[in-house]
Amino acid sequence: MSYLDNLFLQPGITQSLMVLVLTISAGVFLAEKVKIKSFSLGVTWILFCGILLSHFGLRLTPEVEHFTKDFGLILFVYSIGLQVGPSFFSSFGKGGLRLNMYAALIVLGGCLTTWIIAQVSRQDMATMIGVMSGAITNTPSLGAAEQSFQDMTGTDNPMIATGYAVAYPLGVIGIILSMVLIKRIFSIKINQEEQRLRDNSDRSKEPVMVDIKVTNPQVDGMSIQRLNKLMAFPLVVSRIIHEDQSQLVAQAGSQFNLGDTLRVLTDKDHLETLSLLGPVMEKKPEEKSDSPSNLISRRIVVTKPQWNGKQIRQLAVSDRYHVTITRVNRAGINLLATPDLHLQIGDRLIVVGDKDDVGRVADIFGNELKRLDIPNLLPVFLGIVLGILVGTLPISLPHLAMPFRLGLAGGTLIVAILIGRFGPYYHMVTFSTTSANMMIREIGISMFLAAVGLGAGETFVPAITGGGWIWIVYGVVITMLPLLVIGFIARKWGKLNFFTLTGMMAGSTTDPPALAYAVSHSDSNDEASVAYATVYPLTMFLRVMLAQLMILFLC
Repeated sequence: MSYLDNLFLQPGITQSLMVLVLTISAGVFLAEKVKIKSFSLGVTWILFCGILLSHFGLRLTPEVEHFTKDFGLILFVYSIGLQVGPSFFSSFGKGGLRLNMYAALIVLGGCLTTWIIAQVSRQDMATMIGVMSGAITNTPSLGAAEQSFQDMTGTDNPMIATGYAVAYPLGVIGIILSMVLIKRIFSIKINQEEQRLRDNSDRSKEPVMVDIKVTNPQVDGMSIQRLNKLMAFPLVVSRIIHEDQSQLVAQAGSQFNLGDTLRVLTDKDHLETLSLLGPVMEKKPEEKSDSPSNLISRRIVVTKPQWNGKQIRQLAVSDRYHVTITRVNRAGINLLATPDLHLQIGDRLIVVGDKDDVGRVADIFGNELKRLDIPNLLPVFLGIVLGILVGTLPISLPHLAMPFRLGLAGGTLIVAILIGRFGPYYHMVTFSTTSANMMIREIGISMFLAAVGLGAGETFVPAITGGGWIWIVYGVVITMLPLLVIGFIARKWGKLNFFTLTGMMAGSTTDPPALAYAVSHSDSNDEASVAYATVYPLTMFLRVMLAQLMILFLC
């Protein structure tokens, strides 16, 4: 028994590691085995396992607890930011402003609800701010509130952290339950929602392949380069098919004549304009020409680092070889291979041309899938360093006595998004396989939840039995009321799809388990992750700032 006592009860690194791994293992086991119909708490079970074990005396040393919680959250949000970075800014332009408005209303609604409850119940405002931080599962706002209280009074207030610990567990459930209620209220069916998303999403603007029979005498003898300038919208001509069915690769200086057929890739919206050249017939991308030709179409993967961040025009492969790059598939999204498009490691190029030349181009780009299995660690650790710097940077505002900070998670996410979006422009390899990204994400969230649960268990039961159980009720109201009100408005009148809505709700509470629940609804899209990352930076900013302002002006 002394061996087991030393292993599990004597504080130290070994004991902390054993307790941490035991907590995560138990939580993952329950996540896989315990389901009510199709509903499961997923990795949130790790949090409750941590609370239970901590209540019975199995705890981490303070140093290990703080490190595990912070580093786990950093890993989780960094993997999210790196994944959605390439599409973050474009999604902001396609409705992100509206999503951030909804998220900001949820944040302000939570603050207003907290203030009203404190006034009606005569609860200590500092404690209620702690309850609010736990109710919306936002650790940085807790830290900001505690630091502001200490700076203002010169003393610590342990009730802020106790309120957080009591409200946190049901805060997670309350966020997920709000999503479930929205789903029930609007009778949302996931299959129908996915179909609606496909019908209304920008995938309808993915490149389509058409054959155009040139019948307009005004374009007789025109070059491909001149055609691109004339149309003034993105299009790629891959082949020119003559009337005798002979084919050639369409290059910038290639000319076409009446009777020729152009094989063109462009957005569907531009087909009507292209019909000015002649009759348009849409083709499937994989459709082959029935006529004999030495031209082939081949998928080539960019695996050589020297091409990372290069524009297609800089490659000049069409000038040196009889080939044309027609499309680029990036993370499942088809892009037109326009001259100004920057390539990234992992891009899959569709190259049309002479068989021998296509083979040579494949060698130039690498096309070695095994290279993609090698992880690129520099962007990860460099990004984390920069994220910590940004997160701990004091930001001063007029009329505010002390600066506030974005926190480790907020700073790391912002940096990850920027690296994911702009890293390739500076030849930084940010590509990682889906499995590698998911592994980092799952390890991070597991570490974070285990540390939070093991830290909350000691005060959880005593606080409840001492009258603090009412904080659970208050926390549930603070969690769910703003989410349900704004969620209803966003769905009823804002017409948000369910995946974007749940991602926005998770992001507005900066809650990773809620995001994991939102993402679990569909493997066919990343709308929830994009919405989460779109609102997370602003939400984190508001959560931290408002927690400090409430301490400064209401306590």
